[in-house]
Amino acid sequence: MSTEENKAIVGRWFTEFWGKDFNPAVIDELAAPDIRFEYSLHAPLRGRDSVRAFAEKFRAAFPDLNFWGTADLIAEGDYVVGQWEGGGTHTGEAFDDMPYGPAPAGTGKVMRFTGMTVLKVENGLITAEVGLDDGVTALSQLGLITKA
Repeated sequence: MSTEENKAIVGRWFTEFWGKDFNPAVIDELAAPDIRFEYSLHAPLRGRDSVRAFAEKFRAAFPDLNFWGTADLIAEGDYVVGQWEGGGTHTGEAFDDMPYGPAPAGTGKVMRFTGMTVLKVENGLITAEVGLDDGVTALSQLGLITKA
């Protein structure tokens, strides 16, 4: 596939998976069955079912979760890189999928942070999503770590 086609796939993924209007069907449509999914704030995942469970749990804790691009996507070959910002308010369920925590249910705390993600697209499916986020900021905002 062309880099423009790969960028279109990633653009749709960012909108429908990470955007404010989550579309769970996008996981089966765009993620490879054995997708590798890794961010510093969460345990590494493998496979659609794990990614779906993560998304459902994250959104149950942060019902207004929303991430958006802050720069044009760049691509070369199978790789697409996106820069983003986002977050949400913890008004939902308890959340324990972070290196520190857990956050009890409904703390009302707001997290807002930035990051960059590299996605690999092969034959029209995302086979890897590896991101680096400003997790220290998010953990601090949620009160899960404090300044020394």
